[in-house]
Amino acid sequence: MPNKMKNIIYIALILCQFLLVLLSESGFYNELSVLICLLFAVAYAVSKLLSQLTIVAMKNTLYKPVVPAIFAFLLLLAWESIVKGFAISPILLPSPSNIFYALITNIPMLWADFKQTYLKAVLAGYIMGCLSGFIVAQWAVKNEVLRNSLLPLGNFMSAIPIVGIAPIMVMWFGFDWQSKATVIVIMTFFPMFINTLAGLQSTDKLHNDLMHTYATKKSQILLKNQLPHALPFIFNALKLNSTLALIGAIVAEFFGTPIVGMGFRISTEVGRMNMDLVWATIVVATIAGSLSYGALALLEKSLLFWHPSYRDGKNNS
Repeated sequence: MPNKMKNIIYIALILCQFLLVLLSESGFYNELSVLICLLFAVAYAVSKLLSQLTIVAMKNTLYKPVVPAIFAFLLLLAWESIVKGFAISPILLPSPSNIFYALITNIPMLWADFKQTYLKAVLAGYIMGCLSGFIVAQWAVKNEVLRNSLLPLGNFMSAIPIVGIAPIMVMWFGFDWQSKATVIVIMTFFPMFINTLAGLQSTDKLHNDLMHTYATKKSQILLKNQLPHALPFIFNALKLNSTLALIGAIVAEFFGTPIVGMGFRISTEVGRMNMDLVWATIVVATIAGSLSYGALALLEKSLLFWHPSYRDGKNNS
């Protein structure tokens, strides 16, 4: 059978599954269990279509976003099919359509939660934690006593759970965003410190000797030799901290916050069994974390175009 005909059949199967979910009553798999075969057929069709699209995307970069977009849509379709087809309780697992409806109808509330958690606590704690970790790493690379003192402390602090730190910070700094920012500073300081220190120590000894031969200033050594070598390590810490900061802020809000915030919303709505809004809040947090990580990845790519890992990637593609 020609590939064009196969693709038409694959698309027709996906369309049939979509119409089945759209037009059928809840529990249609319980009433007619043979319909589950269509879902498996759709899964097979999706794998074949995505395999073809992946080959096309390798030749034309314009098609690269299409593959994950189609996969995400079909994953949501499968989720909706299972929840609606088996009439799963929304308390256990809400359907994507219900989550989307809760997201749209509660935009003002979710925006207020986002401002409290992300724009206040996460950004403030992230900037202070990463900046302080970077500055202290520059001191530690020149001071062996400071370096040997802080490295074991970093391993110790990374073993402390967030749920142990958060209540103490709330007692010290109050219920507002300042206590959450403090938790984030504690969580992000040592990943930035350790990565920056490793990056600053990774400079080539030959380069260091050459710069000393030309009697370059310490600021020039830092900017032209140490910092370029450390940038991959620094961006690694920045991307790691972008997710740690959001997780830390949300968990810290479970232990005390004004009546606003993503962590507060999750804990409150779970108690009310309003799981649609809980999942909608999780979606907002996921989008914020993904955009933060993606923005840092794009910035890294633009600044480190000279790095061998990026040059090799371009040559391989």
